Amino acid sequence: MTRNFCTYFDKNYLLKGLALHGSLLEFCPNFHLWILCFDDESHDALKKLNLLKTSLIKLSDFEDEKLLAVKSGRKISEYCWTCTPSLPLYIFKQNPDLEMLAYLDADLYFYNSPNEIYEEFGHNSIMIIPHNFSKDQKFREKTSGIYNVGMLIFKNDANALECLNWWRDKCLEWCFDYYEDGKFGDQLYLNDWLKRFKGVHVLKNPGANVASWNIRNYDSSKWPLIFYHFHGIRLFNVFGKIKAKNQNINGIENKFIFTKYSQTLTNCLHNIKKIDKNFNCRTESNIKYLFWIIKYFLQRIKSVLSLFNIFLLIKI
Repeated sequence: MTRNFCTYFDKNYLLKGLALHGSLLEFCPNFHLWILCFDDESHDALKKLNLLKTSLIKLSDFEDEKLLAVKSGRKISEYCWTCTPSLPLYIFKQNPDLEMLAYLDADLYFYNSPNEIYEEFGHNSIMIIPHNFSKDQKFREKTSGIYNVGMLIFKNDANALECLNWWRDKCLEWCFDYYEDGKFGDQLYLNDWLKRFKGVHVLKNPGANVASWNIRNYDSSKWPLIFYHFHGIRLFNVFGKIKAKNQNINGIENKFIFTKYSQTLTNCLHNIKKIDKNFNCRTESNIKYLFWIIKYFLQRIKSVLSLFNIFLLIKI
């Protein structure tokens, strides 16, 4: 069975979008990915790259009167979120025989096949994934929501279409980058889907949507990592190599998760440079990277000294 996915991004997320595509090629070879390009630069670059198993959607072909009516009053990030429910609806309309479609954030990266996700999803209509906040991050649930928009699956049936149309109307009405009256962006609208719509399945697999907010709950020895959500990741361009960093991740997880992602991003950058030598992705300054490295090693030294002090106390 072909796994059908959709995502969106602009030139600033182009590297991450390419990394996502590359991970699908590796772990989900039978797939098709629709990409909504939020600017001409990303569309032109993707067209030149001629990616396998993809279809490009120009923003001008996608936008309708209702979306255009709210566009000027929202930041680019807010407008992207506003468009989230409209994208699956647009693809279903253009491809009425499509049975199922998953929305993916562009900053996801697969480390294993998504087959386990689909097996658990079964014959339901809609799939949502909880944030699964770790104890130290639980306070974020009020403003970020119970569920995360990172990956959603929709069957092309009455239940899912009702949900998507309702969600689109709500996002057109209000979709901003701040918390207000139980709303935040496109995400808090998911909180009551279990009660509001039929056929909603909450994914239980802990290897899906691992992220900085729940990494402390994740045990790689028990559950294979299906995909990681690199939300809020910091990217540094160090002599042509992309370094992805997050202060909350270290040790084995850092080597396994972040090293591979950094290598993939670097390869994607080199591929883009072949078609556009002037391309520059959005990265933070190398001075910040240097400070990050210093801070990291100071933390390691502090940990070693703490262990040494405990050892001395035990001996005494």
